[in-house]
Amino acid sequence: MRMPACIPAVLTGVTLAIGGIGLTAPVAQADIPACTNMVQQTGVSVSDAVTAACTRGVHNDLQACVSALTTAGVPGGAATGACRMAANPP
Repeated sequence: MRMPACIPAVLTGVTLAIGGIGLTAPVAQADIPACTNMVQQTGVSVSDAVTAACTRGVHNDLQACVSALTTAGVPGGAATGACRMAANPP
């Protein structure tokens, strides 16, 4: 039994569509503004270093995020909370 020629094309299209959703989903969940807002609440101004740290949190590198935020002057507990907010937005 022969498969119609359009089936491989349809399967390729579906695969690409699903793959595209998988690649964009983590970015859609990123919450750098929530992280930087928590930093501002501690009285630390948002600098490039803070934004870079929050970006690490978005990529689930929580240890590096917390370390960078504490280096920027954010208290430890607030740094941990901000990084968790970046990784797991509400």
